[in-house]
Amino acid sequence: MEKQVHFIHFLFALFCFSYIMFSEGLVSGHHDNGSVKLFVFGDSYADTGNWEKFAASWKEPYGFTFPGKPAGRFSDGRVLTDYIASFLGITSPVPYTWRKTVEKSGLQFGMNFAFGGTGVFDTFINAPNMATQIDFFQQLLEEKVYTKQDLNSSIVLVSLAGNDYTTYIQRNGNFQDLPAFTTSLINQLSANLKRINGFGVRKIAVTALQPLGCLPILTAFSSYQNCSESWNTASKFHNQKLQQAIQRMNNESGKHMYETLDLYTAFMSKLNTARLAGNLKLRSFLTPCCVGVTSNYSCGNVDKNGAKTYVVCEKPELSVFWDMVHPAQNGWHQVYSSLKSSLHRLY
Repeated sequence: MEKQVHFIHFLFALFCFSYIMFSEGLVSGHHDNGSVKLFVFGDSYADTGNWEKFAASWKEPYGFTFPGKPAGRFSDGRVLTDYIASFLGITSPVPYTWRKTVEKSGLQFGMNFAFGGTGVFDTFINAPNMATQIDFFQQLLEEKVYTKQDLNSSIVLVSLAGNDYTTYIQRNGNFQDLPAFTTSLINQLSANLKRINGFGVRKIAVTALQPLGCLPILTAFSSYQNCSESWNTASKFHNQKLQQAIQRMNNESGKHMYETLDLYTAFMSKLNTARLAGNLKLRSFLTPCCVGVTSNYSCGNVDKNGAKTYVVCEKPELSVFWDMVHPAQNGWHQVYSSLKSSLHRLY
């Protein structure tokens, strides 16, 4: 049984990374504040186009719902960054790798440094970790691309950690020592957050870890009927340690500088609603819309002749998950709806 569990963990890690390598708009804001800027640090849950064109996020059918073609998001449409920007009443900030290809006016809403597949620490993906993303931000400040006044009216979104756990399992395979890893992860994340705070930003919002055990890559082993309780327990422990760190840093700063966005509760509230609605509704919640035709393929794959080796569900607009790892636009919209009442704390 133990070997089977470790094998599942290995497949989980391998599958998550394969989505990265192989596989605009929305200004309906709750607030009308054109002066606010959003700076984003994170992974594929926040990335809006930083990867080069060989990544899955730039291949069909990604972008199917919005903007109707692949646009660099790891979803069929909008992701968390887009919804947070919407709440702030601004356009999603330009991806960092696009900064030299847009007019200066295109930088007015901030910048997105998130890269799919990255983490607080280094992962198996050769892309900028959180510290390097902060280096990019610091360089822009030194180049006067953004001023102190800009930062006084800025909000930072930090959304990562899931890839750190898949990397840990793939390297160590030791689930029992995961709490110690979580402690080191939260310590490094805290140091990074303090560094960002030191630049003079107004508010920093950090996402809690999503229920990893409910990702389709794990629920597939139960025919999309049940979440992995062990992985959800790991998510809850991470979030407990994160909340303790956030409270400690707020106490140290003497003001409410840091906020958490509770992705775990947002996802689980929708899951519990689906459970109450019955097995079919639950399976619909946990089943991804876009999947490979066999276990050898994933969403966006094609064979050597260019033929699609994936299938897309009939109604992506009703799906919570887009592929085996990432929420669909509908999933992110539901999460945003759950978070919306707490987002006023960003002001």
